[in-house]
Amino acid sequence: MNVLAHLHLATLANSSIIGNVAADFIKGDPYQQFSQDIADGIMMHRRVDRLTDQLAEVKQAKALFRQQTSRVAPIALDIIWDHFLSKHWQNYVVNTDVAEFDQQMKTIILPDISLFPSPFFDFMSALWRGQWLVNYADRDFISQVLNGMANRRPKLQTLRDTFIDFQRNYHQLERIFLSFYPQLMLSARTQQFCL
Repeated sequence: MNVLAHLHLATLANSSIIGNVAADFIKGDPYQQFSQDIADGIMMHRRVDRLTDQLAEVKQAKALFRQQTSRVAPIALDIIWDHFLSKHWQNYVVNTDVAEFDQQMKTIILPDISLFPSPFFDFMSALWRGQWLVNYADRDFISQVLNGMANRRPKLQTLRDTFIDFQRNYHQLERIFLSFYPQLMLSARTQQFCL
């Protein structure tokens, strides 16, 4: 899962928003660094990622990628899942569009953002400035995201090629997302991701 999904699942679980979205920027034991609430959110993010990677549907999605892109397929899928969540947002959230949700999350995150490493602030600033959560619904934007990640990290150069896999398998990936995301929502609502 990527940013939009982690934020959405955190709201369903009534978990720390900032903890869930900042988790990728935190190494080690979060309970040594943050309040219980934030640390619980970081741990929820890690549990969501582990559970998602173990789902049969996600393994099926990874198998759709070509051999030359299979190593980075999990990273690409995180972005792809946010694409489908943004595209189908109204199926999952009533009375709030993605832009409004983004602003609500910004209001919650900003007061505590200084507690986190500066790369997290830089990342969130770019996300808000570029309206990523809204733009994730656009296929061309997904290409830009994958290219940007490939350009910033030479070890991930093949990420740009995953856009071909995304395009070729678009409808199958969409069906996979629509089949497993409600399971994640149920797990969040029933606090199965929380301590």
